[in-house]
Amino acid sequence: MAVSPTAYSLDSFALLAYLEGETGESRVRELLEGAQAGSHTIHVSLINLGEVLYITERQRGLVNAQRTLAAIDQLPVQIEPVNRATVLAAAHVKARHRISYADAFAVVTAQEHEAVLVTGDPEFETLEESNVVKLEWLPRP
Repeated sequence: MAVSPTAYSLDSFALLAYLEGETGESRVRELLEGAQAGSHTIHVSLINLGEVLYITERQRGLVNAQRTLAAIDQLPVQIEPVNRATVLAAAHVKARHRISYADAFAVVTAQEHEAVLVTGDPEFETLEESNVVKLEWLPRP
C-alpha cells in the first residue's frame, strides 16, 4: 500500500487552477480539503503568492488581485517566508535547471518541507527525471 504524503507544495499554476476554476481545480480542492481535515499540510512560497497576485492584477485589475489575496488567506495553506538561505537555494536551482526564478522558489519550498510539488506547469518537466523534487502533475488544458 502506498504511503500518502504528509506535505504538499503548490506553485502558482496550481493556485491559479483552483482560484480560476481551471483544469486541475478539483485535485487542488481535494488537497485543500485534506489539509483542512488535518491529513497533510500545504505550503506555498511567498514568492509564488506574489506571482499569483501580479498575474491576477495584470489580467483582471487591482481589486480582483486584492480579492484573490483575501481568498488565499482563507485557505488552509502555510505561506512560507523567504530568507537569505531560501534565496540562495532558489538561485542554485535556477542555475541548474531551465525553470523560472519563481518556480525555483516552489521547488525549494517543497524540498524544505519534504513535500510533493503540485503543478501543471510544463517548465517542471526538466525536473522530472533529476529527482530534485517529487512532482504531482495536474492535468493541463
